[in-house]
Amino acid sequence: MKIHQMDAGHRAGTGRQAAAGDGRQMAKVLAPLAVDVAVPLGVYYLAHKGLGMDLVVSLALSSVVPAVRTVAGAVRDRSVNGLAALMLAVNAAGIALSFLTGDPRLMIAKDSGISSVIGLTILVSAFGARPLMSAGLKPFLTKGDAAREAAWDRLSSGASRFRALERRFTMVWGLALLAECAARIAGAYTVPVETMAWLGTVMLVGAIGIGAVMSGSATEPMKELLDAEVRAQNTRETAAPTTAAA
Repeated sequence: MKIHQMDAGHRAGTGRQAAAGDGRQMAKVLAPLAVDVAVPLGVYYLAHKGLGMDLVVSLALSSVVPAVRTVAGAVRDRSVNGLAALMLAVNAAGIALSFLTGDPRLMIAKDSGISSVIGLTILVSAFGARPLMSAGLKPFLTKGDAAREAAWDRLSSGASRFRALERRFTMVWGLALLAECAARIAGAYTVPVETMAWLGTVMLVGAIGIGAVMSGSATEPMKELLDAEVRAQNTRETAAPTTAAA
């Protein structure tokens, strides 16, 4: 009975550690999103409602934070991420056009341009050799464990089902962003601008939530395949000395 209780306690402790690891990894993934979503919205309301600035100016200021973060990341890493550079260029072009035309709706719509470019890029990559979303998914599923990382590499290079699930995961996120893009464009020209200033954020968060739920159809089977591959590798390593001795 005592051994059984100890084993149950060990499993519970392992489960808590895994859950804590998932939570830390998820927080790491979502931290940049919080900066790019929550801070710009706060800047907009501070500038427009708090300081009484013009609508276009307030929207432009709210776009500065993601742009600054992109530039700071490039300087820190001493490399230019192609997707980040594209986002920065689209953002800057949208701000410039909005000031030239004086149209706040264009400022709202420009964000859909960013989403559409990213969504299309992600979707197209799903049919290539390296699905774009796999780079972010790998550390989330492997949790920095060397055995799981090695298992991922083996499955990603040789297991057709695992590769299909990678593509599915990437396709889900590409489609979610394209749907958000279409909804934002429609809202930019049909909904009052001040409403879209916060509703656009709700749309983005909603698209991310839908993507997270729908992508579970890929991530859960991928976890199972990783676990099975790690166990299989452990079995092969255990059997190897016995075979050599024989």
